Order: sequence, then structure tokens, then C-alpha cells
Amino acid sequence: MIWNIYLIILTYFLLGGIGFYLINRKKDPIITRKSYTKFIVYFFIVSGLFFSITIEPVVFRYLTVVIAAVGVVELNHLFRMSKYSQKRFFFLSLTIFVLLSAGFCYFGTLDKNLILFTFLVLSIFDAFSQITGQLWGKRKILPRISPNKTLGGMVGGACVALASAFLLRKLVNISPVSLLFLSVGIILFAFIGDLAASYYKRKYEVKNFNELIPGHGGFLDRFDSLVAGGAWVALYSQLAGI
Repeated sequence: MIWNIYLIILTYFLLGGIGFYLINRKKDPIITRKSYTKFIVYFFIVSGLFFSITIEPVVFRYLTVVIAAVGVVELNHLFRMSKYSQKRFFFLSLTIFVLLSAGFCYFGTLDKNLILFTFLVLSIFDAFSQITGQLWGKRKILPRISPNKTLGGMVGGACVALASAFLLRKLVNISPVSLLFLSVGIILFAFIGDLAASYYKRKYEVKNFNELIPGHGGFLDRFDSLVAGGAWVALYSQLAGI
């Protein structure tokens, strides 16, 4: 079953690669190179997390702690770089992130099939919201916070992610209604988490948290949606008893 699911991931990446080709074929070579770098690095991140969940779940549990800890470091880094400006905003942001991180770390202890389901839905939403947004997105949602977020991208990514959730429903074995609530919550929390990270960067007038991950703007830039989405699943698993 693991390899069948991974084959699905590879198929999605193939479709994504075609989408990126259509998006970048007429763009400047430098922009194209950055886009493909981001795409390739994202593939290795997704593959690494996938196998950490499916083959040795304890590795993923440690990774949740690492991601949360590095996130705190990145938030503090921008705060220090600003010479400790906007203290109230920083401490409020830090408090929210710590609460989400606590949920995320608990999420890492749940059943591996539920973790895998969440991770796949999140990854599909994240990838296809970018692809469909660049192909068909015209109306920007919150241009001052995240200028690349479009209504078309969000709707396109959500539709592909929800359809995929029902294809992967055997992983969680819950009712269709619970599956819908779980999946919609994952998508909403992922989207809000991504916006929150972008808003934090805008408040401190930077484009990226750092350049640790090639093609990405830091750990939080890559894992913000996973932290928020995982926190939602941790909460929902307690409320719904799954």
C-alpha cells in the first residue's frame, strides 16, 4: 500500500512538473531556474517526510519537535533583526505559534495513517494551489500580505486536495461527513497558517525568514501550513474521537 500511495505522489509530481513547464516556458531563465529549484527541493522534502511517516514514524515525531523549535528561532531572528521592534506583535505571534506547535507535536504521536493522510492532503493543496494559481489565478486574495495568493489558486488547490482526500479515505476509515470536516479543516488551517507566516514577514519588512532551504524562504515558509494543519488534526482527533 505504501508504494501504491507513493506512486500516486509521483503521478501528482509529474502533473505538477507539466504545470510548471507551462508556467515557466516563456519566463526569464533566472526565474525559471528558481522555480524548478523550488519544485525539485519540494519533491525531496515531501519524499523524505513521506518515508519518515510510513517506515519509521518515530523519526517524524522528532521532526515535529525540530520544525517547531526552528520555527521559534526564525520568529525570534526577525524580531532581533528589527532591533526588537513591535514587541506586542512578536509576543502575540510567538504565543500563537507555541500553541500551534504543541498541537503539531501531539499530532506527531497520532496513528501513522492519520498523519500520512493529513500530510498528503496538505502537500497536494500546497502544490496545486501554487500551480493552478499561476495558471488561472487572476483575483488576488490579500495582496498586501501575500501577493501571490489568488482565489483561483486557493479554489483549484482545495478542489484537488478534497478529491484526493476521498481517494485516500481508506487511510482513516471514518464516515464521509467526518472525512469532509477533517479535510476542510486541514485545508483552512494550512491556508491560514501560510497567510500568518507571510503577515509576520510583512510586519518585519522581509521577503524570507532565511535561505536555509534552496528555493524556499526558510523552515516556516516551507512548514507553516503543516504546523497549522497538524494542530487542527490534533484538535479534531480529540473532538471526534478518531
